[in-house]
Amino acid sequence: MNYWTKISEEFASQRNYLDELYKVYPISPNLRREISKEKEKNIKLAYDSKNNIELIKQLLSLELFPIKDSYVAFLKRDLSAINRNPETINRLAGNLYQMGFDEIIEKCTQPKETNRQIGPMFKQWIDKGMIGVEVIKNQEDFLNSNSNCVFNSSDMEMEKFAHTYLGYNREKGIDFIAKFNNKYIFAEAKFLSDFGGHQNAQFDDAVSTMSAPIENKLVENDVIPISILDGVLYIKGNNKMYRYLEEHPDQLIMSSLVLREYLYSI
Repeated sequence: MNYWTKISEEFASQRNYLDELYKVYPISPNLRREISKEKEKNIKLAYDSKNNIELIKQLLSLELFPIKDSYVAFLKRDLSAINRNPETINRLAGNLYQMGFDEIIEKCTQPKETNRQIGPMFKQWIDKGMIGVEVIKNQEDFLNSNSNCVFNSSDMEMEKFAHTYLGYNREKGIDFIAKFNNKYIFAEAKFLSDFGGHQNAQFDDAVSTMSAPIENKLVENDVIPISILDGVLYIKGNNKMYRYLEEHPDQLIMSSLVLREYLYSI
């Protein structure tokens, strides 16, 4: 097991790991989505007047459509299809009228799934200055900086930077990019809440990002890919994740809670 993985495993098994991790991932499972009063009023007007097209348009503009239907994603991405497909619109509207207005609003404001909340939390934690160095939003400023610093921008900008300058060649998002002692470090960050299924796939994604070859980097500096992983993978046992940690001591896998210590050790 890698030294930094072992430190992470010891933190998880011997200290207040979950209490500290909540500072990185402050998950709020009961936080409901919000709809403005004006938007709710417009939905009610369309509902009461049985204006099917307007009702569908208003609901498609929300983060969550109240019905799970395979055709909704197409309509969200091509609003012009609404006028070309009256039977589909009438079918969806009929289901909505059967639900009733109150249930429509209830469905549209359901809390986000936990895994959908987690994504931006790590980057928000970085923005709070938890690494102890300057957090830079502009890639030119980051490239030109001679100090230890972190580049924390949009998902698109960070992935583009990693592809262009660091030789990263996968089509997966990057959550962390830093420059310490003239070395570039980049990583995916994930919170793995359980074993099996989707969580195993998330683990595989993260370690694949880290182990992918660096090709055609533009920076002269060394580039170090790592995985910033938290959750059940540090629970000792005969599970896929823990076995991987034991069998790959060459790979830099660590908790976000030891990330700062690692960076300052480079």
